[in-house]
Amino acid sequence: MQRIELKGKTVLITGSAGFIGSNLVLELLNTQSPIHIIGLDNLNDYYDVTIKEWRLSKIDQCMGKHPESTHTFIKGDLADRLTVEQIFEQYKPDIVVNLAAQAGVRYSITNPDNYIQSNMIGFYNILEACRHSYDRGAKGVEHLVYASSSSVYGINRKVPYSTDDKVDNPVSLYAATKKSNELMAHAYSKLYAIPSTGLRFFTVYGPAGRPDMAYFGFTDKLIKGGNIQIFNYGNCKRDFTYIDDIVEGIKRVMQGAPEKKNGEDGLPVAPYAVYNIGNNAPENLLDFVTILQEELVNAGVLPADYDFEAHKELVAMQPGDVPVTFADTSSLERDFGFKPQTQLRDGLRKFATWYKEFYQISTEKWR
Repeated sequence: MQRIELKGKTVLITGSAGFIGSNLVLELLNTQSPIHIIGLDNLNDYYDVTIKEWRLSKIDQCMGKHPESTHTFIKGDLADRLTVEQIFEQYKPDIVVNLAAQAGVRYSITNPDNYIQSNMIGFYNILEACRHSYDRGAKGVEHLVYASSSSVYGINRKVPYSTDDKVDNPVSLYAATKKSNELMAHAYSKLYAIPSTGLRFFTVYGPAGRPDMAYFGFTDKLIKGGNIQIFNYGNCKRDFTYIDDIVEGIKRVMQGAPEKKNGEDGLPVAPYAVYNIGNNAPENLLDFVTILQEELVNAGVLPADYDFEAHKELVAMQPGDVPVTFADTSSLERDFGFKPQTQLRDGLRKFATWYKEFYQISTEKWR
């Protein structure tokens, strides 16, 4: 493994107004300054843009504490090849973290074109730009880190999911695009010696997260007096991973690029790796909902006498979903000494507190 010092480096983070991307920017500014961050995001309206703007405002506030660092935000689309080429030409990033993607399993069923544009063409543009960063003897990109997903495990029945498992049975187009990203990255790593690492994220949650995720959507519906649907009649398990753990994992992986070396045949071996980032402790969905409702009450988002049972519906599994996600994180622990630590209740408490503040919910509403 090639160790990389982040301080003083130029880092391109795509999807930098997104949930994971914005938190990564903040973490790097707070722990790795001086650092020079280029953020790219198209600020699309897949979900509430005001949340993305709120995240960017937090980055602006953080910048005031780190005058030795720089943060350049570019509103642009990853699928626009010219935009990507211009960024590489102007800023010459040392490290690239590709987090931009069209997310959501169910959304991919009805809006496939968005996934091909962002997840396939957009990632291809990043790979091509990394490839040409070495032109004319330039030092080029030291490490490409990119977001994959636990969804690549598809209908695999063996748990916990290991990166050694075959992942040839995706059950959604979203999953298929993420598996394709891993294949594309391997090909480019092999052909052009681009050190690349894919990270399979497991159900990321926390403050200012994505409104299409279950915990956020449940809260929105309960606030409005609506019903929440619990799929597979409650017989689902998810390896929930708190945002701070995800970001810490990314930061550590950024600092350890796969080594360029030759195999026994004398030919270069692809400097390529894939890791799971999950809690290695899946939670039953019904238990998760119970903890969420308790923390929403504790935070004052919902009243103590809220009738949760009247607002729950147990329904069948949805197309594209899987019953269990469960991460084997042994390789991440072995190579980087890291394992997520945040307990589900602690993470949901922080989300509930943020939700109350962001939406300015008053306890007077329930009187």
